[in-house]
Amino acid sequence: MNLLHRVEYWGEHHHPKWLDLVRIALGIFLCYKGVEFMRNTGVLVDLMSSKMSFGQFTLLLLSHYIVFAHIMGGFLLALGLLTRFACLIQIPILLGAIIFINAAPAVMHPFSELLISIVVLLLLIYFLVAGNGPWSFDWFVQKENQEA
Repeated sequence: MNLLHRVEYWGEHHHPKWLDLVRIALGIFLCYKGVEFMRNTGVLVDLMSSKMSFGQFTLLLLSHYIVFAHIMGGFLLALGLLTRFACLIQIPILLGAIIFINAAPAVMHPFSELLISIVVLLLLIYFLVAGNGPWSFDWFVQKENQEA
């Protein structure tokens, strides 16, 4: 059994049910952030252009990727469908948010979004390793296939 199979086996057998509620809440939060980014695409592009020196087309593609990954990834996380894939497509976004966007002088002010970004990144890494859990669509489909 290679390392990937051992990690998947550990994640399937050491997953408390209350963490599924955390996964669902994280998915809903990421969907909400995706909708907010979609509503304020111009602000998102302006913020990225002030921190990174990419062309306008690249910034537009990046902003569309962020919106798509947050909405689809959050939806998949909330359902518990392709959980590891949903986490994997969102981790680069959170790393970029922590390194580029939140690395500003106002980080130490109260209610900074840096703490939220770090918590979301840690949760995404956890669910990348642990998987989806017993209250998920994947778990339900797998259980139905084993019974048939």
